[in-house]
Amino acid sequence: MARRGFRLVPATGEAQVTGRCRLGGPALLDPGTAWPELSGVPLSLHAVLDTDALAPWLGSQLPVRPGLLNFFYLDPDLPYEEYRELDVYQPGVWRVIPADPARAVAVTPPPPARSYPATPVHADEVTMLPDCWDVEDGDLDYDRDEHWAVSSLFLTELADLDGNTAGSHCAFGWPDTSHTLPVSSRDAKGTPAVHLLQLAEDTDLGWGWGDAGTLYFTIPAEALAVGDFDGAVAQLICG
Repeated sequence: MARRGFRLVPATGEAQVTGRCRLGGPALLDPGTAWPELSGVPLSLHAVLDTDALAPWLGSQLPVRPGLLNFFYLDPDLPYEEYRELDVYQPGVWRVIPADPARAVAVTPPPPARSYPATPVHADEVTMLPDCWDVEDGDLDYDRDEHWAVSSLFLTELADLDGNTAGSHCAFGWPDTSHTLPVSSRDAKGTPAVHLLQLAEDTDLGWGWGDAGTLYFTIPAEALAVGDFDGAVAQLICG
């Protein structure tokens, strides 16, 4: 059940930056790519991941190498009238757009989308185990006389060895364990979704997600295998 992932931390110098990975700043899009919007309201760019730089650690967990991945979300704090009429749970609220690193150009967001400070990051390699909310009884063999469910195994035996990354920005691996709601959905075969990105509240960058909220981007394993990032899903969980 272990997955390789990264903690995304602000780089302390140019040598520490992992490829072109960063939080905030302009998007890096193929020429001619339209800025994503929902009902005329532009989304905000929150992060760019450089999968070429991440691929050596991820190995088979990244079956395709899509180049740059731009992560967009409709800013929940913008006080414009159009936002009040939108369904913030519909798929158009988020987008994950790949781009060719050799062709990508920096694109600044159109108003009223917010532009967050460009923050180059270092992707610190970590190995993560899932939280008890991410596993089901059929995922692992366990002693059913000793544990009432596989969740009991994780709660009592793994302790701090699980994928607890609460309050951190992370890529791939497993999402954090601060919420009792499961983040990773499952496909028809019961396979957990692949975790792409976790964005915690960040006062330095100027974004927050409600009461102790976190924003997650996941993608079905089948969609990732064919590079279909239109299948990515964003989930905002508070409290």
